[in-house]
Amino acid sequence: MPSSTAAILEAARSVIIVPGYGMAVSQAQHAVRDLAAALTANGATVRYAIHPVAGRMPGHMNVLLAEANVPYEQLFDLDAINDDFASTDVAIVVGANDVVNPAARTQKTSPIYGMPVLAVDKARTAICFKRSFKPGFAGIENELFTKPSTMMVLGDAKDSIAALVREVKGAAGGGHERMAA
Repeated sequence: MPSSTAAILEAARSVIIVPGYGMAVSQAQHAVRDLAAALTANGATVRYAIHPVAGRMPGHMNVLLAEANVPYEQLFDLDAINDDFASTDVAIVVGANDVVNPAARTQKTSPIYGMPVLAVDKARTAICFKRSFKPGFAGIENELFTKPSTMMVLGDAKDSIAALVREVKGAAGGGHERMAA
């Protein structure tokens, strides 16, 4: 994982985490909680954006995050948080695909056009944890993944996020200067 990922997170003041089915598959909810705690300890405000159909059933992400003891007050549904992405330093996507695909807003020929999606592409930086570049359930490419402001971290989300937590904690404890966001 690039150390630039940790540096970007170290500088972030506002972070929105977007959990998806990939978080469930890799059982990364505890690692995600640990990352949020490290970012909060570093002075960032961390919230979670929950899409109503993320995962395999409505409420799936809420259940997984509750299992990891993420405070319910940090969870926001699409309508309550979507406008906030434009003023967010970093959006962290953990295994979500179709629910963050801007094609739903921009590509009239897309099969998901018109579907409400989380506006991750409007954040200053997006960091996406995915196993691969394979399309999601809708079977289409996600234009978020190729935007210049998006960093892709490929591999198992649980392992990748755990490694990032170690980097963020090391950077925070190592006396590094904070980068301007």
